Amino acid sequence: MAAIKLARLFPINAGWPVASGLIEGAARWLVKDRMDLTGARWGLDGAEAVLKLRALRSNGDFVEYWRFHVAQERQRVHESRYANEVIPRAA
Repeated sequence: MAAIKLARLFPINAGWPVASGLIEGAARWLVKDRMDLTGARWGLDGAEAVLKLRALRSNGDFVEYWRFHVAQERQRVHESRYANEVIPRAA
């Protein structure tokens, strides 16, 4: 038990930031509250995608990310399929 207490003091004595309560609270809010819904079934890929979007939203970066995502999707699906990456207009 004493060794555990000393191990926890080492980062503090070294001047490293210790915010385990904040980290645990954020993990609970970001992960557990979303993933631990009654009846929910999550695969690894789906859970990771939802958590990434949730993190973007909570950080205030979602709008910028979404603009980037839409531009990349347009490039991948449409522009890359036409000469000079220009989509022809409908007649």
